[in-house]
Amino acid sequence: MPQTPGETSAYAPADVPPDAPAAHPAAPAPRHMPPWLPRAFVLAGGVVLAFMAGLWLLGRLRGLLILLLTSLFLAFAIEPAVNWLARHGWRRGPATMLMFIVVAILGAGFLGGIGSLLATQASHLIDGFPGYVRESIRWINGTFGTHLSQDTLFQRLPTVTGTLSRHLSSLAQNVWGIGATAFGVVFKALGVLLFTFYLSAEGPRFRRTVCSLLPPRRQHEVLRAWEIAVDKTGGYIYSRGLLALISAVAHYIAMALLGVPYAAILALWVGVVSQFIPAVGTYLAGAVPLLIALTVSPTTVLWLFLIIVAYQQLENYLLHPRITARTLDMHPAVAFGLVLAGAAVAGPIGVLLAVPLGASLQAFSGAYLRRYDVEDHPLTVPDPPGARWWRWLRRS
Repeated sequence: MPQTPGETSAYAPADVPPDAPAAHPAAPAPRHMPPWLPRAFVLAGGVVLAFMAGLWLLGRLRGLLILLLTSLFLAFAIEPAVNWLARHGWRRGPATMLMFIVVAILGAGFLGGIGSLLATQASHLIDGFPGYVRESIRWINGTFGTHLSQDTLFQRLPTVTGTLSRHLSSLAQNVWGIGATAFGVVFKALGVLLFTFYLSAEGPRFRRTVCSLLPPRRQHEVLRAWEIAVDKTGGYIYSRGLLALISAVAHYIAMALLGVPYAAILALWVGVVSQFIPAVGTYLAGAVPLLIALTVSPTTVLWLFLIIVAYQQLENYLLHPRITARTLDMHPAVAFGLVLAGAAVAGPIGVLLAVPLGASLQAFSGAYLRRYDVEDHPLTVPDPPGARWWRWLRRS
């Protein structure tokens, strides 16, 4: 319908004439960065930087962390005895100090006995070295038909001893480095003793402090995990100590009957080394008594070797399963793998801590992981039981 003057169309502005050409559609507005994207970049960069800083800090604090882990292991090891003394009226501080004194006496006796044995045998070896060389050359010439000369060998000895003396002199000149290393070892040992004493004597207070930061359900889980770690570590020390005592007594009787010198000290060496150095400890423990038995006769060495092998089989199949069934139930292959991993991560300390730490982790998995029944299959059928006489021996 026609528009009256002064009226405007409902679809066109008043200042646009009716015959004006149609306007082009408006261009799209420029696209801007989402407001959350810068914050995401900043957050990702912060996470990367924090991760790198954590790795750097972990590398710097590696020694301290190993020291704390060693202290925690030692505290777990003595805590069952400290708890027993505490239940019988002892305060935890004096009880922990008593355990320190007992361990120090045992360690000093072991190291003192082994040190005196090594010093005596080294003196005998030096005094009888020419005689040993003559006997060895005579045996080699008679066995292999060679014509080695004793005089030629003794003429070359001054050159060897001179080279050895120069190496010893250069080592003696580095007194400052040796002293610094010894000071570092003593300082770390004192740190381990301090942290161990605190973790054992103040154990209940430390656990209350940790649990006060957690809700009740988490407190129960932490205390359960702590109890498992104490039981496994204490059980490891108990079972190894009992096996070491049995091994020492058995080998002392054998070496005393065979007339091997220093039977008591060698038996103590065999018991301690074979039980507390996993995997390779058995071979290290048996090598020293066999070398000492060489000073008696080759027949003595043969008999002692047979006795060591026989006792090892008896321990592996009869004593070890019975004693460690409730304390440290771990397959030997798993223990050996843990020893290699511990040595690669933390050196000698890792060798000692690997097995009890692995036993604790195994106990955690058994307590927290769900297991299912295994279907019958030829690949899952276990080995049949042993002979009748061996089953009777294990039951007895």
